[in-house]
Amino acid sequence: MAGIASKAEILNNLKTEAKHLGLTLHDESGEGFKGDVESILIKWMLGQRKMVYKMSCVLSEADHIANFREVVKESSWGLLPPTLTVESTSTKGWERSGTHTEKPLGGKGGTVDFGKVREGLKQTVAAGGWQFHLEGGRLP
Repeated sequence: MAGIASKAEILNNLKTEAKHLGLTLHDESGEGFKGDVESILIKWMLGQRKMVYKMSCVLSEADHIANFREVVKESSWGLLPPTLTVESTSTKGWERSGTHTEKPLGGKGGTVDFGKVREGLKQTVAAGGWQFHLEGGRLP
């Protein structure tokens, strides 16, 4: 290992990777950041369904630990159109992996990948010589 990256380096690398994974970043600071991506949006005149992946990452410089939180938030209103839903997931502790795909008849739909962002940021943290800590059960 080449050494441990500084807090500024690891934070910059994490933000770059998060943007590369399609996240929109919010609440950026010297300690960490939050991000989200709208993965599924099903609309028609009688209703709507939306799924948003949200995450946060806060760095602890003293311990060289990146504390990560994630959640998929679902909201809907009205009558939803008929959809074809395919889900393939696995859970190990607090880590949920897999995908959830929805395709409405005659619409666009979308896919949520539960582990894509977590695994991408975990690799970035490890490359910088820091530890990755998933804070399960806590909202970002």
